[in-house]
Amino acid sequence: MTTHTPTPSDGKLLGAADIRRIADEAGVSPTKKFGQNFVIDPGTVRRIVREAGVKAGDRVLEVGPGLGSLTLAILETGATVTAVEIDPPLAERLPRTVAEFMPAAAERLTVITSDALALTPDMLATGDDRLTLVANLPYNVATPIILTLLERFERLDSFLVMVQKEVADRLAAGPGSKIYGTPSVKLAWYGTSERAGVIGRNVFWPAPNVDSALVRFSRYAEPRFPGVDRTRVFALIDAAFGQRRKTLHAALKRLVPAEAFAAAGIDPTRRGETLTIDEFARLAQATQEVQA
Repeated sequence: MTTHTPTPSDGKLLGAADIRRIADEAGVSPTKKFGQNFVIDPGTVRRIVREAGVKAGDRVLEVGPGLGSLTLAILETGATVTAVEIDPPLAERLPRTVAEFMPAAAERLTVITSDALALTPDMLATGDDRLTLVANLPYNVATPIILTLLERFERLDSFLVMVQKEVADRLAAGPGSKIYGTPSVKLAWYGTSERAGVIGRNVFWPAPNVDSALVRFSRYAEPRFPGVDRTRVFALIDAAFGQRRKTLHAALKRLVPAEAFAAAGIDPTRRGETLTIDEFARLAQATQEVQA
């Protein structure tokens, strides 16, 4: 049996009874609109934080903190948390929950009431500090949130997120797989990702009717494709996977001149699902040079 080692910010994590009491006091009930499923098991949130490698002094961005289960587990490490919550009653309640269950950590929490897709760097008082994202993401918008934050926050170095298992599989998929698609390739533009375990349905309230999984991501230390236009690359990815059954020549005929395939060393009879991010970047670069 593993034991929990107390930290300077030691307090109490939320159990099922705590979650229901706080929700009742705040007049909150989980909504499908915001994809809310609250974690009621302390062991699960500690596992997420452990898998994320969060330590004292780290700056953590949490999207969708809900009632605060994961927030408390992150603060327990000594990290500083900026929590972004779209639901105003939940955003208003979160500081009170931290003050009640982990008062010594209250000053290390900042809550922003916002849609994560509207979040910009100037909304976070993190300066030049590196960020890590640790979150139980709303399943209906998990992929757009991840890709938007990676695009806008250059100092977002890593993440450990819990998402629907199907989404996790797609995010970490490699070329040639049936589930390899737009999210897989676009995420690979920024760094490397891998599955980091499965989470059972019984740790949530309400229990979702889908399985959940963890995805771990690390951004490249230096840009992988300097000088290559990301917008152009992503347009090729969208077009190639928008018509999966078509060859690259057919799917990209309006975007890529025939000579660009030859210049990039890519067979135009291949399909988009067989290309790595390196090949998409090479094709975009060759297109730009041919059209110049």
